[in-house]
Amino acid sequence: MLSLHTFRASVALALVSAVALTACAHPSQMSNARTPSSAESTAPTNLRIYEVKAARFVPFSRLAQAMRGVDVVFFGEQHDDPATHAAEIAVLATLSEREHVVLSMEMFERDVQPLLDRYLAGTVSEKEFLAGSRPWDRYTTDYRGMVELARIRGWPVVAANVPRRIASAVNKVGLAVLDTINATDRAYAAKDNRCPKDAYYKKFVGEMTGHGANAGPQMSEASMDRIYQAQCVKDETMGESVAAALAKSGKGAVVLHVDGQFHSDGRMGTVERALRRAPSAKTLVLSAIPVTDLGKASGAEYAERGDFVLFTRAPLK
Repeated sequence: MLSLHTFRASVALALVSAVALTACAHPSQMSNARTPSSAESTAPTNLRIYEVKAARFVPFSRLAQAMRGVDVVFFGEQHDDPATHAAEIAVLATLSEREHVVLSMEMFERDVQPLLDRYLAGTVSEKEFLAGSRPWDRYTTDYRGMVELARIRGWPVVAANVPRRIASAVNKVGLAVLDTINATDRAYAAKDNRCPKDAYYKKFVGEMTGHGANAGPQMSEASMDRIYQAQCVKDETMGESVAAALAKSGKGAVVLHVDGQFHSDGRMGTVERALRRAPSAKTLVLSAIPVTDLGKASGAEYAERGDFVLFTRAPLK
């Protein structure tokens, strides 16, 4: 077990990789500057937190307090936003007081779990790990800090997502393709896959029809349904991964699941699928929203997204 001094040093090292990305901001751009309390020692400064239930902005210490009594924290991120990734590391570091911490990530797919485990155990190098794990393009700047903090602390990291090749097959053929693939690949997708045309479907269609000519209103309903089914398989697989990690870790555990915000906003998608498998789990949903002016952030505008809305300062262009 690491000493408290060593742990604090480790956290600081892990935070550097993400927080340094926002260090070029002018002092006048930093929000809510003050001397942090012990509960806020890892809180990034380019951040304002809105608690939906209280209908007000709160300090990071309030978010830390809210996370103490939950089993799963869903962090819906804005991809490629440096301040969002700094906030993710801060949230993960804050959970370190819990008895068992598990990091679950959309960014790794289930078939690379053995290689991820070997890297965490120190039996393969980072170069070997990255060569075989298909990391996202911005892994070094966006996700490495979280993985390294987990590695230092000895926490499990769950490769939660379905392999892209399987999602792509569903996209082309539909859910029925899962009945035709080999047993090894089939095990990488959730056992139970449901894809009702519910509120999540309507939200998905609305998102898709707003993104370019290839996904516009001209798309046939059948094509849209197959794309949505691929989305459902991702959500079902991540939901199953989260529930399995929670069950494996036992009493006192907390799972931090990081995904793109669409997967968890409004407690739909991955959140709904995880709770179908672990109905008694206490959850907290966070949603990150980059804005150009933190002082003008409107929490009420995004209140439907989760329990806490994390407004981050969007990078200067």
